[in-house]
Amino acid sequence: MDTIGEGEHPQVVEQVVELTDLDEVRDGLSAAYGTMRIRGAGERPWLRLRKRQFGSLRFDYLDSSMCFEASSGPQDSYIFTHLDAGRVRYRVSGDEQYVRPGQVLLTGQPEVAYAVAIEDPRATLVVVDQSVVSGFTGGVRFTGGRAVPARAAAAWRSTCVHLRDELLPAFADEPLVVANATRLLMATTLATFPNVPLVDYSPGHVRPHALKRAIAFIESEAARDITAADIARAARVSVRAIQLAFRRHLDTTPTAYVRRVRLAQAHVDLRRGRGTVTEIAARWGYARPSVFAAHYRTAYGVCPSTTLRSG
Repeated sequence: MDTIGEGEHPQVVEQVVELTDLDEVRDGLSAAYGTMRIRGAGERPWLRLRKRQFGSLRFDYLDSSMCFEASSGPQDSYIFTHLDAGRVRYRVSGDEQYVRPGQVLLTGQPEVAYAVAIEDPRATLVVVDQSVVSGFTGGVRFTGGRAVPARAAAAWRSTCVHLRDELLPAFADEPLVVANATRLLMATTLATFPNVPLVDYSPGHVRPHALKRAIAFIESEAARDITAADIARAARVSVRAIQLAFRRHLDTTPTAYVRRVRLAQAHVDLRRGRGTVTEIAARWGYARPSVFAAHYRTAYGVCPSTTLRSG
């Protein structure tokens, strides 16, 4: 294994490796995507893998000039793949399909084994830990391993590339921006890949004390990345129940309430001169100052810069 380059940032780890031996290919793929069994890689195997980690998200780019078959046991993570070039035959749960360039596919997911036959692949992959998906959704099951239509695939890949190459490198030091980017990716992924929720749709009555616990938790923890699942745990109810409680009693959602609290904290920072408008916006989860300014004007009737100057 030849390490081409490796860099580190407080919330970013990047590594590029080039593999030129069958054992290296097997070990490299197993380390990245779960235990692999490799067959038929030819006399001169070659594979290049670039991994870029942002917090709980990992973006990979795989390039290879060999044909091989691989099988993997159940995963600890979800692996979403966009095939840029090459040919792939994918088999899961007795269902087999051919993946064409331009298509995206849920390659691996927890508790599901799969097998692939690959020829000269170039692929963009996103690896998402199981806890990220359950924290965002309260629990879902992706249905089947079928490739999605090309238009949806292109939109999903465009979002991934934007986050990987533009937004996340620029804001890797801002945890709330990284968290919001993760949510954007998850929302796009759920809209792209067929799935069914694993939640209880009979939430029952939510007592006032549960809603008060949720509000107190949000107001005390708004400076860190918190999800609907975190809020529900603090309130000691289900995700579905707390969502309905916020809608019924406050005419909003837990996520929108978090944004409202963060905007109020940004207002305090502006009044006290705790940085520039751009710095304060990023601190409270806004990668784009223009979006922050629009939300701020709606809430406070003036531009953020006006509050900063008059503070």
